[in-house]
Amino acid sequence: MVSFGPAALIGLCIGFLWGIGCSLAILYSIYLGGYRKGVEDSLSDKKSQRYRTALGKIQQRRRHTRNASR
Repeated sequence: MVSFGPAALIGLCIGFLWGIGCSLAILYSIYLGGYRKGVEDSLSDKKSQRYRTALGKIQQRRRHTRNASR
């Protein structure tokens, strides 16, 4: 029983770190997929309604911050 403790602890730590690493890799790939889609949408000739709405909000926010800083 004594030799099982350290091995179990090491296995638990390695397994936990492996799980965290895999989760972060998956989240990063999802993030990059969204980034690629955004770049692809911005380069297309015909812009989607969602893109135009988001662009309008960004431009409005920029105008608001410029006027507030004066």
